[in-house]
Amino acid sequence: MISTISFNAVCMVLQTYYDLRYHFFFVFEVLEILFNAVYYFEFCIKFYVDLMKYWKNGYNILDVIIIIILWLPQYLRKNFRREYGYINIAEGIQAFRILKLIPYSRGIKTLISALGQTICTVASVLVLLFLLMFIFAILGFCLYGTSEEADMENWGNLAVAFFTLFSLTTVDGWTDLQGVLDERGYMWSRAFTIIFILVGSFVFLSMFIAVMIIHTEDSIKKFTKVLSTERQLALIEDKQRILKKQQEEINALMQREKGKTYKSFSDLVRVFKKSLNHTDPMVLEDFCATLSFIDIYLSSLDNQDNTVLRLQELYYEMVNVLNQMIEDKPMKKPSVTSEMSADI
Repeated sequence: MISTISFNAVCMVLQTYYDLRYHFFFVFEVLEILFNAVYYFEFCIKFYVDLMKYWKNGYNILDVIIIIILWLPQYLRKNFRREYGYINIAEGIQAFRILKLIPYSRGIKTLISALGQTICTVASVLVLLFLLMFIFAILGFCLYGTSEEADMENWGNLAVAFFTLFSLTTVDGWTDLQGVLDERGYMWSRAFTIIFILVGSFVFLSMFIAVMIIHTEDSIKKFTKVLSTERQLALIEDKQRILKKQQEEINALMQREKGKTYKSFSDLVRVFKKSLNHTDPMVLEDFCATLSFIDIYLSSLDNQDNTVLRLQELYYEMVNVLNQMIEDKPMKKPSVTSEMSADI
């Protein structure tokens, strides 16, 4: 499905070039039918496998919406042949099929869940920003849209004032808007513009970005925790499978020696060891045969290696210090008695 959706996206990109679309029109039409057939077949399989739980998954609902979008251009061509504008719109929204890649990527699903968690907080921030823009829009209309030298293009009514404030919020072309007010003699308008940019852009937009970053980090931490849990479960399953295999092999060996009598389990193990080949499993009654002991033993070996390495480093440092002490120690002068004995 990932390959199919990706190849479909490439075909949609190629159809944006007029020459390719004109020369390979039949090929693109056949590929479109094949892609739609694959999407319909996937929908039927998922719907057949689990009918009740299908609608509880939001990504399955997204697939249904995409299926409806895929069917929409054919319906419009069949019933509204003359209204080409609607057909163009229906063909344009076909690009939503690329969203089918979302369920196949856990990273993208994590980001989507982070966006879902930020909806309430982001909505509150947007409501506060709307209230601020409403106050400044009314104020801007009264100051710059009602006098004789009014700027009707930017402050003539409430809708235009909202659009102007949105441009100031995004800090897009605010110098041009301020230049128009300066030309009309509104010198105090600079304070109005600067205050709104500081509050609307630097405060609210920064708050919006901070909320998104916080929830994204939380989702990434949860995703990392889930991955570590899955790895631990996979490790436990591997250990259980190994233990089960060992038990099955031991039971097979027990069945092989079923008719014989032994005094103890140690006697049984001793006889097994004599009769085993190099390919047969070894049965041990000691604690060292368990996986937990092997894990502890290997970790102990690692700690032992680290301890030996540190001891070697300490030994080399001590040797170096002693060597320096010997080199720095002054030489003793020969005594008088030794000189007299040497003369004799």
